[in-house]
Amino acid sequence: MRFIRKSLILIHRYLGVVLSVPFLVWFVSGIAMIYVREMPTLTPEARIEHLPVLDPARIRLSPAEAAAKAELGSPPGQATLLTILGRPAYRFSSGEPVTVFADTGELLEMNAERASETARLFANLPADRVRPLEVLTSADQWTIGQRRSLPLHKFAVADAAHTELYVSEQTGEVAVLTTRGGRALAWISAIPHWLYFQAIRTRPEVWRQVVLWISGLGIVSALIGLVLGVIQYRRRPPHIPYAGWLRWHYITGVIFGLFTLTWVFSGFLSMEPWFWASGGGLGAGMEESLAGGSLDLSRFPSTLPPVNSAKEVEFLTIQGDAYYRIRTGAPDPLLVSASSLRIRKEPFTTESVVQRLTSPNPKVKVTETTLMRDYDSYYYSFNRKAPLPVLRVKFDDPDSTWFYVDPRMSEIVGRAHRRERIQRWIYHGLHSLDFSFWYYSRPVWDIGMIGLSLGGIALSSIGVVISWKRVARAVVRKTAR
Repeated sequence: MRFIRKSLILIHRYLGVVLSVPFLVWFVSGIAMIYVREMPTLTPEARIEHLPVLDPARIRLSPAEAAAKAELGSPPGQATLLTILGRPAYRFSSGEPVTVFADTGELLEMNAERASETARLFANLPADRVRPLEVLTSADQWTIGQRRSLPLHKFAVADAAHTELYVSEQTGEVAVLTTRGGRALAWISAIPHWLYFQAIRTRPEVWRQVVLWISGLGIVSALIGLVLGVIQYRRRPPHIPYAGWLRWHYITGVIFGLFTLTWVFSGFLSMEPWFWASGGGLGAGMEESLAGGSLDLSRFPSTLPPVNSAKEVEFLTIQGDAYYRIRTGAPDPLLVSASSLRIRKEPFTTESVVQRLTSPNPKVKVTETTLMRDYDSYYYSFNRKAPLPVLRVKFDDPDSTWFYVDPRMSEIVGRAHRRERIQRWIYHGLHSLDFSFWYYSRPVWDIGMIGLSLGGIALSSIGVVISWKRVARAVVRKTAR
């Protein structure tokens, strides 16, 4: 027993020397992550806000004619009309995007001059206030998530926010926007919390293994700490057998050790070790079935629907019919029939959605359909921007798959099979404590999360002090010899 106790103490001690600083960084950045939830980027709302209003008078080509100019070879997966470089343009996505100007049929070819003009128009500033910096052929710190948009032209904007813009050669649009404030906040939130350092994050498998090993060893250290908290306590007479910093480490460990263990364990699960929750469940053919066929651009005329302030028009097939999805800058896009040019206000029926969801797997039965007017435990949104109402459809397949469909657009907005639902609780539930009874009760949730994180900070900070003192003593002894 004495050997086991001593071994546990030594393992906990040396793991603490290595891991106390990463734990401290994770807890501190975790508080920042409550308010800064992602890396700086160009949000969809900001992108639409900066798009100019389309000028229908300048559109000379129909979508089908533009697709012929693009020489796609097959129907595109997506087709969109927007303004690029002050001109209406169709963008087709079949693998890499292809952009065709709607006034002349010319294919977009980006160069440094056009990228500069794109950045200037986006910033709405004179050319001398938008300075080119470099052309990126590999991701930098702020474009890790936009590697598919490379190459990127980087520009510095002379404004109060010290904005930097990245223009994609593939799309002809600004792909990333950062400000000095956003970059500074990222360095105390997402970057240290997710270990989003460019040197390792651009090597996905290296990054994944680093996170798994640090968090995995953290689980071992926290678990041993809890065990030692029990077996090291002296019952006769009742007392803690430590003094000074070790005593405070023991006390904070007993109080916050379980939270630390569950927190690092859920962080470990966020990397999905052994890919245990991947794959499985229904899904193949569902979106195609809801669409009712491939995108037939011949069903869309060159004349746009009479919608004021249209900034972007997406061409869709929904349940076999042709529709425009028009974004104007308002929170919700408009859905307009391509045949009648009438704005569709009524949702698609539950019966039509369920019929199309079941057609790819006719032998699988639907066990429940529910039109939800509020979020449940598996379909929810921190900022409550996810569409509502939503239709939840449960299947009795071996993986017990649930689908969430936006009835307004007849579009799948969520899916969860059995293992994904389990992972939701042991990852998000343990890491973010996003339980519905307080998740939307701000600032109650904030106070709870910050309080627990401060406990983790205290535990980790004391660990740093103890580790530093121990390492310093070892260095002094070695030097003395």
